[in-house]
Amino acid sequence: MTTTKEHDERIAKMTFASVYPHYVAKVEKKERTEKELQQVITWLTGFQSKDLQRLIKNDATFEQFFAEATLNPNAVLITGSICGYRIEEIKTPLTRQTRYLDKLVDELAKGRKMEKILRTH
Repeated sequence: MTTTKEHDERIAKMTFASVYPHYVAKVEKKERTEKELQQVITWLTGFQSKDLQRLIKNDATFEQFFAEATLNPNAVLITGSICGYRIEEIKTPLTRQTRYLDKLVDELAKGRKMEKILRTH
């Protein structure tokens, strides 16, 4: 699936700091924890808590965020629809990576078991 240039640019310029509080609120509303959220983000990106705090403090864009990340090789196992797009069909790497993160946050909020979210089984 091809996204529009404008859509991809909007995602690239969005800051992680502007989205992170929404991720936290979403998972906490469903009785999951920020620690679990950080575990999911660490699995996907390799970032530790101190890295996330630095990226938030520096207002890193998603483009910068994923440029610094070491994407988990099992991220390709993240499939399904998010925001009307099938993740595995998104052609633009940055948009696909951002949707990976969105999908993992959704799965956490929906109460999915951590081993399933982290694609260990």
